[in-house]
Amino acid sequence: AAGRWSLVEAPSQTVTATERAHALATSLLERHGVVTREAVVAEGVEGGFAGTYPVLRAMEEAGRIRRGYFVEGLGAAQFALAGALERLRTVREPEAGEPLVHLLAATDPAQPYGAALPWPRRGEDDRRPLQRAAGAYVVLVDGTATAYLERGGASLQLFPAADDAVVLRLTVTGLYTLIADGRVRDLVIKKVDGEPVASAARRDELLTAGFVPGYRGLTLRRG
Repeated sequence: AAGRWSLVEAPSQTVTATERAHALATSLLERHGVVTREAVVAEGVEGGFAGTYPVLRAMEEAGRIRRGYFVEGLGAAQFALAGALERLRTVREPEAGEPLVHLLAATDPAQPYGAALPWPRRGEDDRRPLQRAAGAYVVLVDGTATAYLERGGASLQLFPAADDAVVLRLTVTGLYTLIADGRVRDLVIKKVDGEPVASAARRDELLTAGFVPGYRGLTLRRG
């Protein structure tokens, strides 16, 4: 969404509050596929879920969308497009084969952690400041968050799933996407789980997984 924007048409003065609410609900459905209370709260929608719920309920009563308990662990008030439900059914049972690795922006609707799902923690004492912030990235392996790369790329937070050596290597593969896509020339990690890389407990594991030591920190570079 970078760049300059120009208003090419004056806002209509005839749009009613109901029409605006309907447009917002439709946008949320297209953006998330399955709309939950947590997703609406994460979007910072004015009026919150309570303001959107009546429109979603009316759309469900009209047969335009469906309501049900689609995602286990979330609230019962879940609304979804029919196409989104079909896609959910296709991945209900994971297929055998190579794990799926994704690198997503922390704010991406497809990245549910910090919104619909809580961030993975190592216990009640784990209070790392993880946020759905612009410029941050999350690595997911088969849908499970394994790492959080803070804005600027200098600090890496590893989640419990990355304790497995294979998953950690896949996580590094996900981080390498930033380099392969040309978004960064190389990735230099200066802190791991809040500790300087020189004394970080996971330093050797990250070196084994693909990072190389450098004077600035642990480096992941092309090739």
